[in-house]
Amino acid sequence: MTTKKAITLIFLLVLSTGIYAQTSDDYIEVMRSVLKTEKKAAIAEAMELTESESEPFWSLYNEYNEKMYIVQNNRIKAIKEFSDNFESLSDEKADEIWNLMLQFKTESAKLEKSYYKKFKKILPAAKAVKYFQAENKIEALVSAKIAMEIPMIEQK
Repeated sequence: MTTKKAITLIFLLVLSTGIYAQTSDDYIEVMRSVLKTEKKAAIAEAMELTESESEPFWSLYNEYNEKMYIVQNNRIKAIKEFSDNFESLSDEKADEIWNLMLQFKTESAKLEKSYYKKFKKILPAAKAVKYFQAENKIEALVSAKIAMEIPMIEQK
């Protein structure tokens, strides 16, 4: 399977809504789990790691993704807050939600910058960039799906 096909498969999985879950939290965790597995396969194919690069890469990859999982909780929290308050969204709540999103973006960029330096210690710079390109493509697909699902705020 090509990298393009693998990333397309991830996008289709994100679009799927047929997964059974008890609550929205369960659904989110199921989707995160599926995405994690499929993303790792897409990254493996994209990276074309040598035998000597493989072990340190996957160790650092797992560490980075564990930390990014925690950072992404702010985005999930903001989306849940928006959903819970959509019908009666006050200016104060809208401001609070937007600040959660900004916090997510700031923390995400900070983590990415920090780990780019770490990946460059174990990979040639071009390969480290290739890894973050693949991460960014997958994130863009996920973000696009989220953006399509979240309605615009209606001004009253």
